[in-house]
Amino acid sequence: MAEPLSPPLKDNKLFKGVFAVGGIMSTLVIYGILQEKIMRVPYGPNKDYFIYSLFLVFCNRITTSAVSAGVLLASKKALDPVAPLHKYCIVSVSNILTTTCQYEALKYVSFPVQTLAKCAKMIPVMIWGTIIMQKKYKGQDYFVAFLVTLGCSLFILYPAEGDTSPYSRERESTIWGVSLMMGYLGFDGFTSTFQDKLFKGYDMEIHTQIFYTTVCSCLLSFTGKISIIAVAKPVSATNE
Repeated sequence: MAEPLSPPLKDNKLFKGVFAVGGIMSTLVIYGILQEKIMRVPYGPNKDYFIYSLFLVFCNRITTSAVSAGVLLASKKALDPVAPLHKYCIVSVSNILTTTCQYEALKYVSFPVQTLAKCAKMIPVMIWGTIIMQKKYKGQDYFVAFLVTLGCSLFILYPAEGDTSPYSRERESTIWGVSLMMGYLGFDGFTSTFQDKLFKGYDMEIHTQIFYTTVCSCLLSFTGKISIIAVAKPVSATNE
C-alpha cells in the first residue's frame, strides 16, 4: 500500500508557522537595532543627536506604502478602498501618535526596555476591546494583565547601566519618559483594536489596509513636519 504523499512545503502549516515567527523575530531585531542607532547614537563632528521623530515616521510610512502598493499591483489586486477613507485616517492618526511616542521614548529608555514594556499593552488592548468591540473579559484576565504591567513598570523605572542616551541616566524614570511609554502603549492598543474592527467589518486584504493607512500617515506626518518647521523658524529667528 502506497504511503500518503506529504503536502508541499509551502502548504505545510508547521513550515508557515516557523517562517512567520522567524520573520517577525528577525525583522523586529533589525528594526530595534536601527531605531536605537538613529535615536541614541551621536552623528557628525559635533556629536549631534537625531531629534525629528515625525520625519522618521514619514520615511517609514512612505516606504511601507510603496511596498504595499507594489504587492497589490504584483498580485493584480484592486487598489480601491474597501472601507470609508475616514476610517483609514483614524487608524493613521493613532498609528502616527504611536510611532512618534515610540521614537521619542527611545531618548529616555533603551529598545530592550521599550520592547519589554510592550508586554503591558494587554491592559490598553483590553480597555479598547471593551469600548470598541464590546468584548468581555474575566477578572482573572485583568489580574494577570495587572501583574505583567506591574513587573514591566518596575523594570522600566530601574535605571540602566551603560546608557548612551543624550539624556542622563536619572531621566530614564522621569514623568515625561513614562508618559511617552504610556502614550505609546495606549495609542498602539487603539490602533490594533480598530484595525481588527475594520477586518471584521469589511472584507479587505491586509495590504489594502496597510496601503491606505500608510498613505494617510504620509500626508499627515509630512504636513505636521512642515508645520513644525514653519513654527520653529520664527522662534529661532527671534532668539537670534
